[in-house]
Amino acid sequence: MITGLFGSSRTKRNVRFRNTLRIERPVSVVFDYLADLRNLPAWNHAIRRTQPVTPGPVRLGTVFEQFRTLPRPMWERLEIIEYERDRRLVIEGGFGSFQGRAIYDLERSATATDLVNEMELEARVLSMPSGLLARGMTGAVARNLQVLKDILESPDAGNGFVR
Repeated sequence: MITGLFGSSRTKRNVRFRNTLRIERPVSVVFDYLADLRNLPAWNHAIRRTQPVTPGPVRLGTVFEQFRTLPRPMWERLEIIEYERDRRLVIEGGFGSFQGRAIYDLERSATATDLVNEMELEARVLSMPSGLLARGMTGAVARNLQVLKDILESPDAGNGFVR
């Protein structure tokens, strides 16, 4: 569910929106799956491949490189700039026509995880009103998060990663 939108016009380049959802999985499973950005292509239709650049386990400062097919083919870099196990994950980098942050706040409930995803973005080039770009991206992010929920709640998911 989109709970907040953005102010945008022909001259504004900043976009901010928020999605919330409940995932019927333990918070540790949701966090681990989100933090390993190699899982992005499974739930984000615009991403073809994501791979770590930084060796070792995923942690604060881990850098990933990814190949995006939409809105046009391009390589992007993403860095984990906040990593608070089972609570908060912040990723900074390129998001299509935007540069910015994807913020994931997780809260444990009795049998599920409440996930709040906030996007803070700035248009790299203002080729069309950022409001139009943002409306399309807002819907796409909401659909991607639904795919994430479906993957994690799948009976095949077990208690680990689903790559």
